[in-house]
Amino acid sequence: MLSYPEIDPVAFSIGPAKVHWYGLAYLAGLAFAWWLAVRRSARPDSPVSREQVDDLIFYGALGVVLGGRIGYAIFYGGEHLASDPSWLLRVWQGGMSFHGGFLGVLLAMFLYARRHRIRFGALMDFVAPLVPVGLGLGRLGNFIGQELWGRAADVPWAMVFPRDPLQLARHPSQLYQFALEGVVLFALLYWYSSRPRPTWAVAGLFSLGYGCLRFVAEFFREPDAHLGFQAFGWMTRGQILCLPMIALGIYLMWDAHRRAGGAKHVKDAST
Repeated sequence: MLSYPEIDPVAFSIGPAKVHWYGLAYLAGLAFAWWLAVRRSARPDSPVSREQVDDLIFYGALGVVLGGRIGYAIFYGGEHLASDPSWLLRVWQGGMSFHGGFLGVLLAMFLYARRHRIRFGALMDFVAPLVPVGLGLGRLGNFIGQELWGRAADVPWAMVFPRDPLQLARHPSQLYQFALEGVVLFALLYWYSSRPRPTWAVAGLFSLGYGCLRFVAEFFREPDAHLGFQAFGWMTRGQILCLPMIALGIYLMWDAHRRAGGAKHVKDAST
């Protein structure tokens, strides 16, 4: 069993204001997304110009924060929200949902695409590789804050989190998610998008890849105490929410390549 490396969740304080590592992880993820977007905007096939990148990141940040909070309230805190609607605004009490943030970003990018007259599918393909590093850094923030820990385990790298009231040795599932949703997914998307792909294919791979990797990671993550297992005695709420993402990703990739194949066939027939 490994010792948990106790790190103060508060990175630093400015007077009464406390800045947490989790918040800094969000900022670092946005900074990386901006840097990568600037680099990729120079590609000949980029739908976004350098001048449009700053606006893109702003829209994305709003989608993440608003969608993540509202999604958490709906997917994980429905009873709490029903009994106290003002809880939705108390963001300092924690609670963000990836799936809500995903929907928030979709809406934000749709509005951005309409404003800048960019094809929505091309924009989502551009945005997809910008996301995983921020997801991974967010999981590191969860690890430092001792949030979303794993299930009880007897593996050599299991940890006892000081804030765990049961003091059980657990999977450090936040680090698993950092590796899967952050490192592996980014490497996969970066490689796949390094050459031109059919419209919606890169976005489809993100949806499929995240859905599958998160589904696997959930087997090691402790279900939310107020929800427990949701289906078949073993599926968590997070796994259930991943199923539509997996289905959407499969459809988008199949349809993108189907349309690309049809277009190539027509072109070959006309020559």
